[in-house]
Amino acid sequence: MISTIETLPMKEPAETQIIRHAYRKLLRAIKGELDNADRQLIRRAYELALASHEGQRRKSGEAYILHPIAVATICAEEIGLGPTAIAAALLHDVVEDTHVKQEQINEQFGERVGKIVDGLTKLDSAYNAESPQAENFRKVLSTLVEDVRVVLIKMADRLHNMRTLGSMPRHKQLKIAAETSYIYAPLAHRLGLYKFKTEFLDLCMKINEPDAYRDIAAKLQQTKRERNRYIKSFIKPLEERLGELGVPYETFGRPKSIYSIYNKIKNKQVPFEKIYDLFAVRIILDVPPEREKLCCWQAYSIVTDVHKALPERLKDWITVPKSNGYESLHTTVIGPGGRYVEVQIRSARMDEIAERGFAAHWKYKGVNNQPDVYERWLDSVRETLDDPNSNAVEFLWDFKANSLFNEEVYVYTPKGEMKILPKGATALDFAFSIHTDLGYHCRAIKVNDRLVPMGYTLQNADQVSIETDKNQKPSEEWLKWVVTGKAKAKIRSVMKEEMRRRGEIGKEALERKLKNLRVDFEDSVEMLVKHYGLPSHAEFYFKIAEGKLNIPDIFKRFKTENGKLTELKQPGEPGKPSGPEPGPADIYRRKPAGKVRLLINGESAERYEHSFATCCNPMPGDNIFAYLTANAGLKIHRTNCPNADNLIANYGYRVMKAEWKETGDLETRFNTTLTVTGIDDGPGIIQQITQEVSNNLGLNIRSMSIAGNEGYFEGKITLEVANTDQLNTVIKNLENLRQVSSVTRTDESQELDHQP
Repeated sequence: MISTIETLPMKEPAETQIIRHAYRKLLRAIKGELDNADRQLIRRAYELALASHEGQRRKSGEAYILHPIAVATICAEEIGLGPTAIAAALLHDVVEDTHVKQEQINEQFGERVGKIVDGLTKLDSAYNAESPQAENFRKVLSTLVEDVRVVLIKMADRLHNMRTLGSMPRHKQLKIAAETSYIYAPLAHRLGLYKFKTEFLDLCMKINEPDAYRDIAAKLQQTKRERNRYIKSFIKPLEERLGELGVPYETFGRPKSIYSIYNKIKNKQVPFEKIYDLFAVRIILDVPPEREKLCCWQAYSIVTDVHKALPERLKDWITVPKSNGYESLHTTVIGPGGRYVEVQIRSARMDEIAERGFAAHWKYKGVNNQPDVYERWLDSVRETLDDPNSNAVEFLWDFKANSLFNEEVYVYTPKGEMKILPKGATALDFAFSIHTDLGYHCRAIKVNDRLVPMGYTLQNADQVSIETDKNQKPSEEWLKWVVTGKAKAKIRSVMKEEMRRRGEIGKEALERKLKNLRVDFEDSVEMLVKHYGLPSHAEFYFKIAEGKLNIPDIFKRFKTENGKLTELKQPGEPGKPSGPEPGPADIYRRKPAGKVRLLINGESAERYEHSFATCCNPMPGDNIFAYLTANAGLKIHRTNCPNADNLIANYGYRVMKAEWKETGDLETRFNTTLTVTGIDDGPGIIQQITQEVSNNLGLNIRSMSIAGNEGYFEGKITLEVANTDQLNTVIKNLENLRQVSSVTRTDESQELDHQP
């Protein structure tokens, strides 16, 4: 008898089935019909990626190939990209992480796919740079002006990484979250990818503020049924009237993001239960482009007839779209029960652009007779990229300031042409935005026919005129009067050129001295620049030319030995260390361990030179990291410090893991500042606060200031606590006082410059 088992097909391994299922899901997600060439392109990309990543696994343990498939699926489903981009997304890691060479990609898939994959491959030389992260960002962002699909795929890649970050070590999570909130979330906003931006910020909060995130998520879940009932009661009377328009429409409510709610709790200093606009109601009208504006305003009229409007909360981005192409009418009305509800009114075309951003923009290009906002934006990106003098960190700083702003101000030229600048931009920024030469030679500025300082902050509807003088040129002081990246880059460029020109005098003097000493010029200059902690040779020469560094004094610190300069030891003089960038070994010092309360890289912090950052005042119980400064050892910061994103995103290689081993002994105290607000209905609030903090809790108040105004008071209290548990007890007890409405921990911070 012949066994029938031999004739049955072998069952596929479970992992192979998962991979096949993911690939089929990708094919189903692609918008539009695919021809045979497109199908073959995607299939070949999939097969090469599958073979190249064979045996590779992610930190979670799953097959690595699932990551590029997921990225390609996001590109297709959530951005709406086509076959070329999907093939590139499948291949986005093969050159960086496998044996496949860029030349093979170009040969097998053609120039278009090859260019996108090359743009997505990290720059190897970046890891010798001052900031590898900034160099990598610079390369990726430079592809914006060539093929925006590189950045769109990079956004999908980052989104999938953020969604699957749970298996990574804590310090890696912090680094990736910092990069995401520092550059990817603002870039998503600028590209019109609002869903990406929202999810990025929510996922970053989940890592940086896990307790607050879980608390709000739980409360949203608990109130979901009640919110849904309320949305139905709000929409029902609207639907009866919207039908009168005679056009297809859709209405629905959607909750605001956890990050958005958290910001309201922080900024307005109110508890979750007191925030009424937890959701927005959206009305989408399916009308042709020529009827969009009329129908949206008719819908607005119906909304404000049914529910009482708050006129000051009307935002009209239909008449003047945002600089990233976003169009919508936003208004806030008072719904049933006196709750504030935000209503968004837009057409189906506007909604697709709002959801898919740049990717949808091409589909509707020129439809509404508006200027091409993305072309205008890309022009500003080109200007930032064209600055040859900026290093990678300066470039990233300028790019954020010039290209990734969230809020805008609309101003006009004398001829009535509208210009869009970042909110906070100055009159001098306006001059540079019109033309570089106009900024260089700006002598005076008039706003609304009135002479104003160059640093005047522009307001909506200002009309600005510039007076020039060909003999006028920028000075270093001008950097204080501008905020946009373009203006800063152009002024810095002039300053650097002037520094280089004047530094030639200092360089010649130094050359003569070193020639007399018979030592190598280049090696000696490199040593001197590092000794004085200067960022460049040009600045060193400039300081000599300006007399800020005196050549005879310089060489009192050095001697010549075997044809080389050697530094003399200066007893008792701290000076700046020569040699390469400080590393962990430079700040390592052996001390008796004592009681271990803080760990750095798994070791007792007592073995490192460290201090606590004053910008965020961390204490036991806070989530923290250690940052290696240039000359002050390690600084311990809270992960939600206002400066954390800048430090970790730009200088991640200087960040070290830090954690509390225990919540702290009660003998060691940490300063923290609380902001207290409440009702000023009579004397005694200061006595109540001091009674609660000092007498009942036994804590020391270091300083207190309280001011009342028309029935309201606000005060700041700095006190000493041992850990966050003790701090939370203080906050809870103060909030229970009759006159107190809110108590929040305050970060007395000052933003760091981009060169810490």
